[in-house]
Amino acid sequence: MTHSVVIPTHNRADHLRETLRSLRHVSTEFDWELIVVDNNSTDHTRRVVDEMVPTFPVPLRYVFEPEPGRSAALNSGFRAARGDIIFTTDDDVQVEPNWLDVGTAALQRFDCAFVGGRVLPIWGGERPGWFPKQYGRMWIPIALLDFGPEPMEFVSRAPLGVNMALRREALVRAGELDNSIGRKPGTLLGQEVREWCMRVRAAGMRGFYVPELVLHHKVPVERLSKHYFRRSFYWRGVSRAILYRRNGVDMEDPELSPLRFSRVPHIAGVPRYMYGKVLGSGLGLLKGLTRGDGDAVLEKEMQLWFYAGIFAETWKGKFQASKHHPPDTPPPVQPGEAGLIH
Repeated sequence: MTHSVVIPTHNRADHLRETLRSLRHVSTEFDWELIVVDNNSTDHTRRVVDEMVPTFPVPLRYVFEPEPGRSAALNSGFRAARGDIIFTTDDDVQVEPNWLDVGTAALQRFDCAFVGGRVLPIWGGERPGWFPKQYGRMWIPIALLDFGPEPMEFVSRAPLGVNMALRREALVRAGELDNSIGRKPGTLLGQEVREWCMRVRAAGMRGFYVPELVLHHKVPVERLSKHYFRRSFYWRGVSRAILYRRNGVDMEDPELSPLRFSRVPHIAGVPRYMYGKVLGSGLGLLKGLTRGDGDAVLEKEMQLWFYAGIFAETWKGKFQASKHHPPDTPPPVQPGEAGLIH
């Protein structure tokens, strides 16, 4: 077995069925397997998998993971996987027939540890008029990605876990995903892939964006609301505050941390310059309202929700950033500190 595909799922059996039907049409000469990790579902997920096993063109395996969290499910799938190359995706996607071949070729072409590709929408409802057609930060809450037509190394950006291929060696050297900052029921946490990519780079490996690696992701109608986007940006701020506390990285650009945070003044545990950022976004929102610029108003509003998450997580007292400032530089991450695959 050379390739494994891992799908975490939780209570979305009917979506999963459609995804499995899409994966049946993958065409490749590689030996591969499909692993569905049931993250403590209470619906008919197990039955859907069992029904597909007899006619699925490659080994289809069911794994149960009781610990809540997408990262916990993926880690369980990683341990069960027999392939040297592992693809990760979700239970609500449609893949291209050449998906495995494109991802594998990219890993070989760039001689890298992981690759990520474009994630394009399958709209579950009418696309909102306020949603931008061009890629930007507003695409992030609904897990869409398109960095353009040219490949590039992931340095200041990160892939989406819904469309990734990685080498097992990267998991051995950098460790598993950290479930404490990954998506769980009741939250919209979601910095576990970015944090893992940072550990990969710390271990001396690289990852690349590959535009040819295309996947189509369903966007349910309930996520096509400003309310959902506000929640998403808020939780993004919470996640970044956690990364700041743990790794001493910039909350807006974690991979690019030019500041020595132990020398940055703090107010109530938050770097003082962040208050200026909030003020600037607030003034930008007011200017947008004055000009009737709906796009500017929406962007600044979402920035404010992002900052609200940062401040709320800091002030909540979960950590004492005001007493224990991060070090001058982020501490070195030891390979496997978030879980090691042997």
